[in-house]
Amino acid sequence: MPELPSTPAPDSAIPPASAPPLAGRQFNNADSFAQAFDEAWRGLEQQYPDHGLDREQKQALILKHLADHPFQRGQPELALQVAAFRLRLLGL
Repeated sequence: MPELPSTPAPDSAIPPASAPPLAGRQFNNADSFAQAFDEAWRGLEQQYPDHGLDREQKQALILKHLADHPFQRGQPELALQVAAFRLRLLGL
C-alpha cells in the first residue's frame, strides 16, 4: 500500500481570494439579513444623498425594500431587531 504524503496540501488547494463571493444570494439567517440591510442602507445614501428621510423613515423604507428576504419573511420581528442593532452598531 502506498504511503500518504506527510506534507500539507499545496496552497493551490485553497480557493483564491478573488473567488466570487456568494453575492446576490440570500439565506434565512440574521447575518445574511444584516448584510443585505447594510448594503441597502449604503445604497440609498449613495444614490439619493439628499433624500430628506429621518432615520426611522429610512429604516422603514429599507425594511419594505427587503420584504422578500427569507429572514424577514420568516421572522419579521427579529429582522426589525437586527436592523436596529445594525444602526446602533454602525452609528448610523
